[in-house]
Amino acid sequence: MCSQKNMPHSIMSLTPLQRKTLLQHILVNDQYHFLYCYVPKVACSNWKRVLKVLNGDLESVDVNIKMDHRSDLQFLSSFKPEHIDYRLKHYFKFMFVREPMERLLSAYRNKFGEIESYQKKYGVEIVKRYRQTHAKDAPVKGDDVTFAEFVRYLLDTDAERMNEHWMPVYNLCQPCAVSYDFIGSYEHLERDSEFVLQRIGAPPHVRFPERQTWYKPVTTETLNYYLCTLPQKLLRELLPKYILDFSLFAYHLPNTTTEHCQH
Repeated sequence: MCSQKNMPHSIMSLTPLQRKTLLQHILVNDQYHFLYCYVPKVACSNWKRVLKVLNGDLESVDVNIKMDHRSDLQFLSSFKPEHIDYRLKHYFKFMFVREPMERLLSAYRNKFGEIESYQKKYGVEIVKRYRQTHAKDAPVKGDDVTFAEFVRYLLDTDAERMNEHWMPVYNLCQPCAVSYDFIGSYEHLERDSEFVLQRIGAPPHVRFPERQTWYKPVTTETLNYYLCTLPQKLLRELLPKYILDFSLFAYHLPNTTTEHCQH
């Protein structure tokens, strides 16, 4: 995929906005010489915990604290250009990917189902913009955005300006401009994480956290249920937005015919 001629082959060939997004998503560990490009909704909170434990800022991955996604973390964007280049050249670089529609659904259920700030910031706007039956002066809480309304909003949003929780992985991590040494998958999270920890030489007491007991995974059935509630036209229009994620990471495109949907 990356050998196609219109693909970027170095971070210098990215636009300023693309480069900014990328550098803000790459976390740096100088002690173990690695770079990790984090993708929201692909176990990134757990990886950030691991980084904090490796830095000595967190005692163990199981410490029960709310994750602070900024503090005690070093982002590649905070380095000078020559220091950025050095690390990109010499450090072990890795990222984790997930089936694109599953990641979207996970973001949708989490942000619009549970997080009030997202309901206020995005939900209210989405309902006002896409709900035909919405009475102009009725109060909107934004906590009942439907999956179809969310997809309509995604179709009208430029991929490069999306919120990181639903921005395509391609735009977050630029896997053609950065040559990653390892790309793990959410489907083999335990095995792949174990490999990375060994590869970077993490001490034996640092392991990848177990999934939280309260964690509700997106099952194939759930994903099918949501995709089947979508008007097919919307699904067909949505796939091109995430097509690079499907093709670069070898995920099968979902079936866009309703025959497999049991109504």
